[in-house]
Amino acid sequence: MGVSPHLAPLEALGLAAPVVTRVAAYLDTLGAWGRRINLTGARTPRERVERLVAAVVPVVDVPEPGTLIDVGSGNGSPGLVLALLRDDLEVTLLEPRMRRWAFLREAARSAGRPDIRVVRSRHDTYVGEPARTVTMRALALPLGELEPLLQPAGQVVVLGRPPVPHGAFEPRPEATGGRADVHVFRLRGTDVPRGTSGSDEKH
Repeated sequence: MGVSPHLAPLEALGLAAPVVTRVAAYLDTLGAWGRRINLTGARTPRERVERLVAAVVPVVDVPEPGTLIDVGSGNGSPGLVLALLRDDLEVTLLEPRMRRWAFLREAARSAGRPDIRVVRSRHDTYVGEPARTVTMRALALPLGELEPLLQPAGQVVVLGRPPVPHGAFEPRPEATGGRADVHVFRLRGTDVPRGTSGSDEKH
């Protein structure tokens, strides 16, 4: 296999060399799979880096160390990207569509993070433990539907259009990195009923 075409644009982001290597492996896998299924409108290596990785970098420090659930993971951004940027995150990717579920499993393995849990599930049918952080991109879900996925005082990080507000959440504009397309919310209080525990299917 030759040199990844994603290396140069990733290095331009100032990422550490080990991170560049594994993110490039993810994007290489995405490029290969993209010839069979529609994963992203980004067609060139530079476009993939800009849309899927550079868009996530401003919020890389927002999730607290620990568990993270990414809803509707699709092409892997932001959930898989955050897992590759930060070793202190224990990431679960939720993706109900079979082919995208299969892609995410392969991408996690090729990028050297086989510990990432890829679960074929929607957000409202997931039965695993709630997380410290929930992430979402390009999905029009109300914040209230994400509440069962969160631990007390957990955070939601949304990339793209702002979600429908919910009284159980307070916005954190200071955590958005100044980006108009990034929205961060924290769950108020600590006495909100949580989701139930259980095992989930591993990709």
